[in-house]
Amino acid sequence: MMDARNSTGTAGQMPVVGARSRVRTGPGRLRTVLRLASLCLLLLVALFAGGFGWFASKVSHMTTPADPAKADAIIVLTGGQARLDAALDLLASGKGERLLISGVHPSASRRQLQAATGSDKALFSCCVDIDRAALDTIGNAQESAKWVESHAYGSVILVTNNYHMPRSLLEMSRLLHGAKLEPYPVVNTNLDNGDWLTKPEALRVLLTEYSKYLLALARGIVPVRQTADSVALAEVSTAKD
Repeated sequence: MMDARNSTGTAGQMPVVGARSRVRTGPGRLRTVLRLASLCLLLLVALFAGGFGWFASKVSHMTTPADPAKADAIIVLTGGQARLDAALDLLASGKGERLLISGVHPSASRRQLQAATGSDKALFSCCVDIDRAALDTIGNAQESAKWVESHAYGSVILVTNNYHMPRSLLEMSRLLHGAKLEPYPVVNTNLDNGDWLTKPEALRVLLTEYSKYLLALARGIVPVRQTADSVALAEVSTAKD
């Protein structure tokens, strides 16, 4: 009888031991998952920081070419007076046959734009095209590609700010397959000595642009299908305002 009771009692205790064992392994697994998640997060932060350091260094060391090679055409992306002035100077010096100003506000007329830039009226009338459809860098690339294709240009000087140049080249190169792009970065503030680390505004601009650059890279992995009528053609030079 005693042996039977002892045997029964011992057998009855076995599931309890197993249950306790299972309960004890639960927090251990959770800690393992949390450690892995933390390591992944740290890795992502390190990759982001390292990539940003590369991006900031690359951008801050860009310089404006003193005497760029002549191209078939010039494209400038709106976003600052210095960009427009640089592009029009290139056109006036014969570095390109025509100039496309991409991303002009719809309410801005040709006459207003010419007056604001102070460019030569005859040159502006004969050799400058205006795109009012583009709302962002993706739109700039779409409109520019149509313009380049319609004129069968083989080489293009791309004018924009240095911090905007990497993303602009990325978007443009996806659509301008047959044309060679020559970057012409406009540098408003010299940051090649690392001053961007101590200037909050410069750091903010670089972080924002770097984040957009990463999104542009991600868009290349999962491309967005474009519709045939998504963007209007750039304005031709013969249009009158």
